[in-house]
Amino acid sequence: DGWTVLARRLRTEGGEIDIVVERDGLLAFIEVKARPRLADAAQALAPRQIARLIAAAEIVLAENPGWGAAGVRFDLVVVDAAGRVRRIADAFRWEG
Repeated sequence: DGWTVLARRLRTEGGEIDIVVERDGLLAFIEVKARPRLADAAQALAPRQIARLIAAAEIVLAENPGWGAAGVRFDLVVVDAAGRVRRIADAFRWEG
């Protein structure tokens, strides 16, 4: 779908980002959650973890000023026990 993977399991002082991808200048930070059911995985992203993801993203953006020229979003990829995968684009917002 035209996305380029820039990083996997990217560790920062703010926390870890599972996947960082880019397409046409749009940067997506992706968190992956696996649970027995897709609905459970979708609800597994707690406010505290969102705050850590934002902190990590801020560090990544500061270290890579050319990334995200067309915008930044946070996606959630959920996986269930049967291996079904769903991507929730723009799962939460960051006002950076």
